[in-house]
Amino acid sequence: MPRPRLPPACVALGAALALCALALPPAARAGRLPIALAVPGGVALLDLGPATDRAPTVLSATHRVLVLEDAGRWIAVVGIALATPPGRAAVSVRTGDGEHTVGYEVGARDYPTQALKVAPKHVDLAPRDLARYEKEKPRLAAALATWSEVPPMTLELRAPAQGPRSSSFGSRRVFNGQGRNPHTGMDIAAAEGEQVSAAAAGRVVDTGDYFFNGRTVIVDHGEGYLTLYCHLSRIDVKPGQVVTAATRLGLVGATGRATGPHLHFSVMLNHAWVDPDLFLAGGR
Repeated sequence: MPRPRLPPACVALGAALALCALALPPAARAGRLPIALAVPGGVALLDLGPATDRAPTVLSATHRVLVLEDAGRWIAVVGIALATPPGRAAVSVRTGDGEHTVGYEVGARDYPTQALKVAPKHVDLAPRDLARYEKEKPRLAAALATWSEVPPMTLELRAPAQGPRSSSFGSRRVFNGQGRNPHTGMDIAAAEGEQVSAAAAGRVVDTGDYFFNGRTVIVDHGEGYLTLYCHLSRIDVKPGQVVTAATRLGLVGATGRATGPHLHFSVMLNHAWVDPDLFLAGGR
């Protein structure tokens, strides 16, 4: 059976989500696809040819890639991991006629270094805290590996909270003088207790209170397109719950490893953290 194409009259996300949407005109492309920026932490939009047959299956390394129809063409929306070196990269494309690769160029991007002071217990973990972190990792990894076959209705995101958006995505984090992995999201400086809303329609795949992320909600929007909301003071949704854009997920807080109240907001594509600003309305 041919794969559903966008824009649909009605689609289902997994077995739980059934949403109807009006067909979008061709001019709406900018609202459905992210800004293309082929750098580490960015997005490559690859034209795979006319959408005359079922959508091809695309892999970036071992991870499935989101494929949408746009203006009669199949477009692969490839998330580029922050650790990707500049240079030539490629995805594997499988069709009914066989398999081939499609290459693209990854440019360089310099991210700043950000020094932060946090409670010592969040840097030099006590044995009990380290054990908790190790116990939490498989659950979080399973949630982030979610793949649902139906593509999202739109890739454009609404701001999940009101407040100034930092440009900290990709910055090298130095906690109490010790270097750590790059920052994988955008920090929104919202006040304690402000509402945090779903950035787009989807299904809640996980909620929990994690050592580093604090109270967290993860929403699946389809085909490996996920959003993550961290450091909440309160969670108002449950796993499996279907949400629409602007559904309240919880309230802004400072739980987990946080220097103060704010929302850490992340976007994932094909298991790569990518810059949320490329998806937010009015971004860049």
